[in-house]
Amino acid sequence: MSIGVQKYREMLTRMAKESGIDTPSSENLARFDRKRKGKTLSNADWKSPIDPEAKIAEMKDGTTHLAYKPEHAVDLDTGVVVVALIHPADKGGTTTQSPTLEVAARNLDAVGLAPSEDEPRVLVAHKGYHGRENLKAFDGGVWKTRIAEPEPADGYLRWHGDEAARIAVYANRARLKSKIGRETMRRRGELVERSFAHILDRGGMRRAWLRGREKIHKRYVIHVAGFNLGVLTRDTARCRARGGRPRRPHTLQFRPANRDRAGLRRPRTENAQHLSSSSLPRRHQPESETSSTGR
Repeated sequence: MSIGVQKYREMLTRMAKESGIDTPSSENLARFDRKRKGKTLSNADWKSPIDPEAKIAEMKDGTTHLAYKPEHAVDLDTGVVVVALIHPADKGGTTTQSPTLEVAARNLDAVGLAPSEDEPRVLVAHKGYHGRENLKAFDGGVWKTRIAEPEPADGYLRWHGDEAARIAVYANRARLKSKIGRETMRRRGELVERSFAHILDRGGMRRAWLRGREKIHKRYVIHVAGFNLGVLTRDTARCRARGGRPRRPHTLQFRPANRDRAGLRRPRTENAQHLSSSSLPRRHQPESETSSTGR
């Protein structure tokens, strides 16, 4: 079923009349939509005819909207956003992590700080980026991971003979629980969340009026550039006052604007005005150091 074929409100009105409500009001429709059985709002079934790339996602406040997922990779020494990408809102952190790191590596290479096996960068991320396949790919490479580990569903881990995954997960856990790992995670919470607060909340990018991921990304990059200029201006002013030099970034923090934490959302249209009435389950870093990403 597509929103372009049958509008959501029209579908609710038809179903309400079939259930015995002759002239359903907006309140009747909202009440009926909350209680009806078999309700699904899957991205496989619904799409917006005016912005097909937007995906149904749950916002921080629990409402449901057509949205995108911004993802930041932030240098933890300076607070500068190294890369900011816009991903589909239905993609998880383990899926979007590699594309974001590829762009981050190119941007770091442009300033002579590209990660290498001789000089790896520390990758710090929250538990939404913890995945066995990704950890195995990073193990022994240019990224040294310190990714928060979620609690196992049944209290303990099963490896099913995957010795490489076991080694990678335990090595990541050891680095994470070290003194440097705990300090790095504290800085991740401070600097990465600050970039989202400035750009999404104070910067007004929590809601977008543009259509298409490419156009929204162009607008988003302008806001990120303004944020980085502010960081550079403050750092330069402090250094001049102290008679020193501005800091060189060498610690990267990779963090997506997770759907349950943040999300760029499209303004609701007539075709999608009742999508917010549904409740969806929440799915929304180098040793010089770097950490990993989304709101």
